[in-house]
Amino acid sequence: DTLWDLAIAEVEKRENTDDDAKHVEVWEKSLLFMGNKNGGKTTILLRCLERGEVPKPTLALEYTFGRRARRHNTRKDVAHFWELGGGTSLQELIRIPITSNNIRSFAVVLVLDLSKPNELWTTMEKLLQVTRNHTNKILTKLETTNPEVAAEIKQRMQNNLQRDHPDYELVDPFPIPLLIIGSKYDIFHEFDSEVRKIISKTLRFVAHYYGASLVFTSKSEALLLKARAFINHLAFGYDKSKSVSVDHNKPLFIPAGLDSLSQIGPPPTSDSDIGEMRVNTPLELWKKVFEKTFPPESCCDLQDTKDPAQDVQYAEYEVDAMRAQKNQ
Repeated sequence: DTLWDLAIAEVEKRENTDDDAKHVEVWEKSLLFMGNKNGGKTTILLRCLERGEVPKPTLALEYTFGRRARRHNTRKDVAHFWELGGGTSLQELIRIPITSNNIRSFAVVLVLDLSKPNELWTTMEKLLQVTRNHTNKILTKLETTNPEVAAEIKQRMQNNLQRDHPDYELVDPFPIPLLIIGSKYDIFHEFDSEVRKIISKTLRFVAHYYGASLVFTSKSEALLLKARAFINHLAFGYDKSKSVSVDHNKPLFIPAGLDSLSQIGPPPTSDSDIGEMRVNTPLELWKKVFEKTFPPESCCDLQDTKDPAQDVQYAEYEVDAMRAQKNQ
């Protein structure tokens, strides 16, 4: 058989098994890690996979996978891990890993650098907006081609919050499971108490509004284990933790659906300021209050990106020799 014959046979096999696949539990999961440039995404990912490698800067979009057996002598579950490098500069690449074929089993991990509050909201907003727009396009398409799957995905996100939860009508769940990780807690912990309170309250509101889980982590083994528990839940279906920590003087640890607007409280500013702000949604109000304390910095993620062709980790003698000849 030629390569084309094999490809045709593979596509036909997939099409024939599509109908059966609807009734089979999905055991392959996919996760996309994204967030601040140099925010610690690779470190968290390697720790989750129990790999002792030294983290290298992520080039564009990188892929790896992990395998775990739920029980002895059972088939191993597979989790596909994608990592988006470059902060927000390469956000269009988000469209590559999230497809109509894997959206049922896809989740997003947003890693935000707590030590850079002035970049925090912009990074979060840009990446979540692009992801949401792309995911909604896929869901709209699925509503005509496979309405059962589209309905199942929407229902699953609504289930993150119980119908009797007082905020059920006030939140706007993200279309696919979302975990927000606040990294570099060790640096954040040195900040002034009031600064920590504003950042913590804001991230609690954003996570609750999107139906997401929220956890703070650092290089500390204990905190990395907590973040890993959330990731293992998304990647391998491990049980979710039921413990909650909402004290802004300690690392936050809040599974999706276990917070509330009444516990979070109003945005940290005076009533007169809130009255003067012209906004359409609660999210816009929190954004204005947050950016009043931490004006967004215009950071260009591309300006300090090195040319990957000069990076020794991608060296290939024959290719590099031809390139040198061409340059000459």
